[in-house]
Amino acid sequence: MTSSQTPNRITAAAAAMVLLFAPGAMADNDRDTKQAWRLFIADHAQPLVRAIDFVDGTELARYDVKGHAALTASASGRTVFATQSEHDIVHVIRTGIDFSDHGDHRDLGVSDVGLLPLTFEGKRPFHVVPHDDHVILFYDRGGKADLIDEASLLEGRAVVKTINTTMPHHGVAVTMGRHVLVSVPDTAIETKPDELPPRVGLRVVDETGRQIGEVSTCTDLHGEATSARLVAFGCKEGILVARPGGIDGPELEMLAYPAEFPKGDTGTLLGGKAMQFFLGNYGEDRVVLVDADADVPFRLIELPTRRVDFLLDPATPRNAYILTEDGNLHVLDVIKGAIVRSARVTEPYSKDGHWRDPRPRLAVADGQVAITDPRHSLVRIIDADTLEETRTISVEGQPFSIVAVGGSGAVH
Repeated sequence: MTSSQTPNRITAAAAAMVLLFAPGAMADNDRDTKQAWRLFIADHAQPLVRAIDFVDGTELARYDVKGHAALTASASGRTVFATQSEHDIVHVIRTGIDFSDHGDHRDLGVSDVGLLPLTFEGKRPFHVVPHDDHVILFYDRGGKADLIDEASLLEGRAVVKTINTTMPHHGVAVTMGRHVLVSVPDTAIETKPDELPPRVGLRVVDETGRQIGEVSTCTDLHGEATSARLVAFGCKEGILVARPGGIDGPELEMLAYPAEFPKGDTGTLLGGKAMQFFLGNYGEDRVVLVDADADVPFRLIELPTRRVDFLLDPATPRNAYILTEDGNLHVLDVIKGAIVRSARVTEPYSKDGHWRDPRPRLAVADGQVAITDPRHSLVRIIDADTLEETRTISVEGQPFSIVAVGGSGAVH
């Protein structure tokens, strides 16, 4: 389960990162360091979301919502969006975790969690894209996307800019500087009243909503991620990469899948934080690493069985975690381009059946992987280094979607 040799550019970036974050690199004895981590978990069977203290497993709060909720944390971690596509509503939870940057350190503020009084309503909200100080909600059947300012939201005000998405479709919108990248539906095809048209490309619009340049082809566009200054989208043809441009807006480039790859495509993408790269699925039993600036941008990794969930470790950027349907958790080293550790962490959860059946989901908190196990009403805590289960957190019902918010910071 290995791939070709890793490009030197990523290896060099990793070495620089190790030096930057070496222990004691910016020690300051005048400050105390504090950690705080919270889990937010949506139940699969009941319309509610729980906030749980990661350290001791106590339930901090529970919030009744309208229906099945998918959870997305904002880029700052100050809010979590609970998207209920089947009920046309999005609730927002204040996490009570607040970091403020001071150059050589971050200050950490901890307060109570809370359900914000503002909700967002529209026809079938689905993709939620956090970026910098805002979040974009895309309404599949609403023909629009809402760009929401997070700071105003936390003050009790909804400062929203609406983006026209041409017509209803299962799409996405992502900001890049002062421009927005928006999926394009096939307007020529005739669909039944309960169907949405396929996606055929991506367009760039400016602050006034005016399209810049031509539509870039991206058949069946699905999946997006941001890494450093790049944004990537999954397409049937390959990975469409957007780079910051000049006055004419972002520059779009299609990275075609290699001819020697087996038949497949990417529909889910994750973006590296401390290093510039993307990790995507390639079909159900493979993943692909994408370095948009490398001579050979794609590295394909075979999985033993089909993928249930995967994510990147923001604190250990070379680690990606992949849970497969046989109940094994795999650590993918993105520098080596290989799976370096595997261990059984749950009983098998088959991928057969409905795509949203209750299966485990992953989150990372304080060097540990939190895995929901809806069949046993548990969240299993796995040490990322040893892949051994260190403890469990009992969660009533069927814990499903999960996000972790937190970290360490200075307390003056």
